[in-house]
Order: sequence, then structure tokens, then C-alpha cells
Amino acid sequence: MLLLLCCTGGTAAFFLSGLGGDAENGDTLAGWGCGPVRPVDIVGELPRFTEYGDAQVRNAAIIIKVGQDLGVPSRGWVIALATAMQESALRNLANSDVPESLALPHEGVGADHDSLGLFQQRPGWGSVAERMTPSYTARKFYEKLVKVRSWQRRPLTVVAQQVQISAYPDAYAKHEELASKIVDALAGGAARTVEINGKAVCDAAERGEIAASGWTAPIPGDVGSGFRTASRPSHNGVDIGAAKGTEIRAAAAGRVLVARCDPDNRGRRDCDVDGYPDKGGCGWFVDLLHAGGYITRYCHMVVQPRVKLHQIVPAGEVIGQVGSSGNSSGPHLHFEVHLRNDRSSRGAVDPVPFMRARGAPLRAAE
Repeated sequence: MLLLLCCTGGTAAFFLSGLGGDAENGDTLAGWGCGPVRPVDIVGELPRFTEYGDAQVRNAAIIIKVGQDLGVPSRGWVIALATAMQESALRNLANSDVPESLALPHEGVGADHDSLGLFQQRPGWGSVAERMTPSYTARKFYEKLVKVRSWQRRPLTVVAQQVQISAYPDAYAKHEELASKIVDALAGGAARTVEINGKAVCDAAERGEIAASGWTAPIPGDVGSGFRTASRPSHNGVDIGAAKGTEIRAAAAGRVLVARCDPDNRGRRDCDVDGYPDKGGCGWFVDLLHAGGYITRYCHMVVQPRVKLHQIVPAGEVIGQVGSSGNSSGPHLHFEVHLRNDRSSRGAVDPVPFMRARGAPLRAAE
């Protein structure tokens, strides 16, 4: 197999509202297996999470169960959970300005206008009693969610905002990682599934299919040169072999941080030609910032990327084509994943387990 070489990239760190911030335990999701998606049991024993108490986890189970009963794909469960996590911390909140709500079962008291319940819904969503009923509020959320155009591909924070019309539209994104973790734990690894022909399929998010976690493989193909191997300890990503011109897709919804020609070791920006070993640079490349402070990098494109600086791109959108520009010995995609908004080598992690945990495996040999 050809030795596939890559770039070093920039070293600046970024924080962008709504698509930034450090993920809590952000390098991995919980190690829940992915099998047949199981119905959620809202009365039995539930897993424990350090972030939430038993009543809050029970409310999460109700939200997922309602989504299952309505036939909403599991991506919707993640969005619904992240929304309720932001609105109420998964607590069924009464309101001190709505006296009737104080006489109903509740898990805390808020004071945001006349908002009630898990999703902090106002009177237009239903009566006081209805808005204080977790299953009702979840159903109303889902009914509006599925009417949002392209809701399964667009950034979670954008979709949640279209449902909620919140005063803080960027706040939902920071909960996406933990919401996926809870969905995996309560529903048999469901955040790692893709809806294909009406069925939830595990670990199959590629070719534009988006896992419920919000992630997809950037290209189909097998990993050749791996992450920081003994022979290449400074290789901060993986090389995925593919034919020149193969479409490269955004691994998750995100914001474009970089879309340009990377200078080679001699400072030249001549990315419209095939590169060679020891030339230096990523060639044509893109960096995307995702919810949770994750950054993905896509190197050696054959021509200028299809996206522009600061552009918001949905998960699975084509951002460029495989090539061999820059420090390369043949057509391939060099793909990196970075944590905590850190584009430098310090933030890089192995993309293979990272993507597998999100239902978008890179098909690397173990």
C-alpha cells in the first residue's frame, strides 16, 4: 500500500458561539453497544448519570418513549433531549407566576414568563395541566419538530430553535453529546443508528446517511495509514483511500473555520497540482467546528473546497473532492478529529474509535 502523507495544519484555537465550548468527557461517548433498538421502559430501573438525578433520567426516558411511540427517528430523540436539558435540566417545572401549576406534581419552580414543564412551553402549547404532563409536552415538541425542513441534517441548535423560538438560540448545542449518550444508554445504542428504509441500522452512517448522533463518515473507504503509528508518530489523523474526485462530506453539522490552500514547506500555494512526499502542507483543505468543541479536518482535496469561511454546513453536505494536493503520494482523504476547540496536534485524537462511537465507522481494520 502506498505510504500516504498529510499536513500539519494551523495551530490556532477557536471558540464560536453555539458550535463551540468544551465537551464534558468529550473524547468518547459511553461504551454502549449497538443492537436492535429497544423500547424504553419508563417504570423499570434506569441507568444512572452523574449529571442528573433519578427523576430527571426518568423524564428523559419518557421523552424517548414518546418519540418511539410516534415513530420519530432516533435523531429526533437526541434533539428533544438536548432541548429539554437546556430548557429545564430535565425537570418538570411549575411556575411561580402560574399558581395553578404549583398545585400539580412538579420537580422545581421556575419564573420564566408563563412557561411550564420539561420544554418550558407557553400557553399556546396547551393548558396548564397539559404543559405539566411530560408525555404531552414531548408529543407536542415532536409534532412541531418533524415539520422543520431537513431537520435530521441541520445543526441541532438550529432545529431546536425553530421549534422553541428561544431567547438563547445557541444554547442547545452544548447538550448534544450527553443527549446522545443518554439515548444510547436507554435505547440500546440508538444514537449510533441510521434510518434506512424505515429501519434503524447500526453503524451505517456514510454516503450521506446521518446517524442519530448527528455524525456520518466523510467518505466510504478503508483506513490505510493510521493515527500516530510507530512509523509515523506525528500523523495526527488517518488516511482513507479513495479515487480522485470522490465526494467528501461534512462529518457533522458545523461552521467552516478554514477553507483554503495550505502553503507547502517552501511557502508555495500551488494546490491545483498533485503533490508528493515531503512537499509539506495539507493542499486544499477544510476545518469544521462542531457542537461540543469538536473540529474535523479534511486534507488533500483535488480542487478548491465547495464551502467558504464561516459558512454553516449541514451534516453530510459535500464540501470537496478527494485529491492528492499537498504532502501526499496518491489520492486519499486525510481526516482528523480534534477536541476542545484545539486545531493543533495537542487536540488531535484517533478518528477511528471516535467515529465508531457515533455510528459512523471508518471501516478500519482493528
